[in-house]
Amino acid sequence: MSDPNVKFRSTTILAVRYRGQTAMGGDGQVTMGQTAVKLGAIKIRRLSGGKVLAGFAGSASDAIALFERFEGKLEEYRGNLARAAVEMGKDWRTDRVLRRLEALLAVANQETTLILSGTGDIIEPDDGVLGIGSGGPIATAAARGLLSLEPDLTAAEVVRRSLDITADICIYTNHKITVETL
Repeated sequence: MSDPNVKFRSTTILAVRYRGQTAMGGDGQVTMGQTAVKLGAIKIRRLSGGKVLAGFAGSASDAIALFERFEGKLEEYRGNLARAAVEMGKDWRTDRVLRRLEALLAVANQETTLILSGTGDIIEPDDGVLGIGSGGPIATAAARGLLSLEPDLTAAEVVRRSLDITADICIYTNHKITVETL
């Protein structure tokens, strides 16, 4: 039986929209307390007929519930990412069950990149680069640095290289990286 006081720490998710491309990637490590319990988790999903990428950080079971709920919102609003995110944010903030979920979602399509939080926040970065999870700030900094120094890279290359840099620094991030592109 697991200790309810032990926190699951996992993940770095990074999304980059750059030069007409959208890429999102995540590492595969799931950590419970001080132990890596899974190395090859997939934390990125394609939603809305493959037109939206979504990644999660936090509790896996909570994230699965959020993916399903968010996918329902995308269907309800015919793939309109911004509208689905606003409606999801409203539900997340007001629904007693959803409010208890411990996860963040990063969602992106060709036009928009957003973070959805359990407090109902919907945040759109100014530059199309966002990171969530324990290594999110490191990955975001690495991506912004790569974009300024190597402007010929693709969005997917920026995501992969940034996550590799993050895995070298963040103990909750590993080199088993998955990248999806639109």
